[in-house]
Amino acid sequence: MSEHSIHQALRTATTALATVGESPRLDAEVLLCKVLQRDRAYLYAWPDAILSPDEHALFVDLVERRRHGHPIAHLTGRREFWSLSIEVTPDTLIPRPETELLVECALNCPHLPPSARVLDLGTGSGAIALAIASERPQWRLIATDLSGPALEVAARNALSVGLDRVSFYQSDWFAALPPDEGFHMIVSNPPYLALDDPHLSQGDPRFDPQTALTSGPDGLTALRTITERAPHYLNQDGWLLVEHGWDQSAAVIDLFQLAGFVSVTSHRDLAGHNRVVSGRRS
Repeated sequence: MSEHSIHQALRTATTALATVGESPRLDAEVLLCKVLQRDRAYLYAWPDAILSPDEHALFVDLVERRRHGHPIAHLTGRREFWSLSIEVTPDTLIPRPETELLVECALNCPHLPPSARVLDLGTGSGAIALAIASERPQWRLIATDLSGPALEVAARNALSVGLDRVSFYQSDWFAALPPDEGFHMIVSNPPYLALDDPHLSQGDPRFDPQTALTSGPDGLTALRTITERAPHYLNQDGWLLVEHGWDQSAAVIDLFQLAGFVSVTSHRDLAGHNRVVSGRRS
């Protein structure tokens, strides 16, 4: 049986992944770190270290799955979001870097009390609620999701990052919440792809739960529900912030204004796309 060093294994894997994603070498390194339970510095410090037969077999299996399109986050079970290591599973949407804009906008909302009550709708892995809670220890975060398995992942994430003061509830948007709850802010990254959106058959979205991605024939069904009902759960001058698709800004602004929100603003992500809309209950 031939031996395989870290250097040789990475070289072979990088070649195998050359047509998958934009960073085949990085993907190979991340997967090997998962197998060895080491960081990337170890790979560079010990390139001639020999993999055990079991380690090599597991690495080959992960590389083959990646070659067939499986997301790195599902293969490693983790995704970095707002400097937090978040567990992800096929029951949760993989957190995207652009969603950090929603967290940034929430943290920068003006005139919020020191002990603000914040609701995260459709929390999935809990990434948004936990990111906000990590920056605002005095705020009270409540997060809901329709999926029980997703909430189990979110609860585990809260414990693993030491933010178990975030409360999680199973709810179809607002359904399980009393109308007089009185939040100072509501945030949401709801499903916003149309049922026939071509992105559903490309890249990572193929492996995300479809209920976390699609929302009616135009992608706006969930956003309509949230904007229409949010005023009943917001305090006076409370804020609503939602993420949306790159081409939905004008439609979402119309929904906010139709629901009576003022100070409606569109926010651009690092790629220059309109990605988040915020508004204040008048």
